[in-house]
Amino acid sequence: MKVSIIGSGYVGLSTAIALSYIGHDVSCIDIDQNKIDNLNEGIAPFYEPALDELLLKLKDKCEFTTDYKKGLADTEIVFLAVGTPSTPAGNANLTYLYDAITKIANHSFTNNPIIVTKSTVPVGTSKEIEAIFERVLPNQKFRIASNPEFLRQGRALHDTLFPERIVAGSSSKEALDIIKELYKPILEQSFADSKALARPKELTSVPFIATSIESAELAKYAANAFLATKISFANEIANVCDVVGADIKEVVEVLSHDSRIGSKFLNAGLGYGGSCFPKDTRALAYISHRGGYNFKLLNAVIGVSNDQRFKVIEKIENALGHLHGKNICILGLTFKPGTDDLRDAPSIDIAQELLQRGVNVSAHDPIAIETASKVLDPKVKLFSNVEAALKNADAVVLVTEWQDYIDLDWTDMKTVVKHAILIDGRNALNPKEMDEAGWIYQGVGRRGTIDKAVLI
Repeated sequence: MKVSIIGSGYVGLSTAIALSYIGHDVSCIDIDQNKIDNLNEGIAPFYEPALDELLLKLKDKCEFTTDYKKGLADTEIVFLAVGTPSTPAGNANLTYLYDAITKIANHSFTNNPIIVTKSTVPVGTSKEIEAIFERVLPNQKFRIASNPEFLRQGRALHDTLFPERIVAGSSSKEALDIIKELYKPILEQSFADSKALARPKELTSVPFIATSIESAELAKYAANAFLATKISFANEIANVCDVVGADIKEVVEVLSHDSRIGSKFLNAGLGYGGSCFPKDTRALAYISHRGGYNFKLLNAVIGVSNDQRFKVIEKIENALGHLHGKNICILGLTFKPGTDDLRDAPSIDIAQELLQRGVNVSAHDPIAIETASKVLDPKVKLFSNVEAALKNADAVVLVTEWQDYIDLDWTDMKTVVKHAILIDGRNALNPKEMDEAGWIYQGVGRRGTIDKAVLI
């Protein structure tokens, strides 16, 4: 099929690469000329495993353009995959979406393409899009659908080609049938294996779930809200562990053997971040409030996550006393490993709070130093070498659980820092091994060795 995708961010580009890989002809449209020029040269706008390799491999199947006329020519399906960031009030900003719709409406189509919303949008948005097209192009019979994505950054292409489910919502059975046909190679897992991305051995087929448009739109919010709830619950239990002397790892081990609960998304730490969970939970809370419903549980989940990222600062204070003039090193700046994305990353708030308390902040990240230089306060000293970042630190905060830090020779690093105090914000390291390496260690809800610390 001929497919047009508007937007070349995580969702748009991952979708474009995946659909072209399974045999479709794809045009990816974006308003950023520099980004399009780079994509045509095989240069991705963000880091994502296997993206660069597949981008070069599929350059003849996937074109990138700023020209809507060229990108929409003879298209059978148009995916809207533009950003929908949060407004200060918490609702989704649909400016980019409606700008794309306006440009689509100005195009003369020779057929009746399906317009598919892939961006995460409030319930009712697809119906509004349908009403706009009926008003502006009354003679053009568009079919409208919602096809939410459930990809994870750092695994975006993997999750697009090997999803747990594909969801499509529409009032048009014909549209649902065409979307199902579009994804047939993925649903049947019949496409060729790639050296860049290994197919899960147990995956032989993917369920296709057809719903109403409203249910499809709400499903994405509901999924992220539930996962965020599990994260905040784990953090609350971890905070209780700190109070009573229990260990969150042991508690979660007990929970994980309950088939009704499972082990995923119960990792205590600094709360959630990134481009999806923060904005989607806020948007769902806003949607509920506007509808007259107080989503008490979700509001609590958001509050817990916001507060959790500052728990590490309390732990530093417990070890060092006053913080003014101290040297603190932050290891890991992205919101999770496997990406260079700093959107809503805990590192930003932690660094800013430390600076406001008069701390000298150094930081290191294996991937995102260049990105961080554009986001963090210039007072944060960024280092591409981890030893340089650690030099003379009074305390170290592990914010992102990159494998580089897990594999670090902490015995050697003890000789680099001023005081071997480590606050593990992701519970990524082994307390016993850190103790043996000579470090005063404290995780989140873990029985560490911070009580050995002498106030400096």
